[in-house]
Amino acid sequence: MRSIAYIKLDDGENLERAIKRFKRMVEKEGIIREWKKREYFEKPSTIRNRKKKSLERKIAKKVRKMQASKNY
Repeated sequence: MRSIAYIKLDDGENLERAIKRFKRMVEKEGIIREWKKREYFEKPSTIRNRKKKSLERKIAKKVRKMQASKNY
């Protein structure tokens, strides 16, 4: 489990700047993305299907890119 995200305010630091720094840190660590992923239960079969479709799209994109480079 991850630790709780926190920042230390520097002396005389603007509150708006500290909030921006906190938001960047949370985004970088993927906390919001992880929370949204776990917000609702997802069946294992649904996860497998989503990953399979994602892989198919990735392969199709790679094939299109290879064909486009052959034409030049």
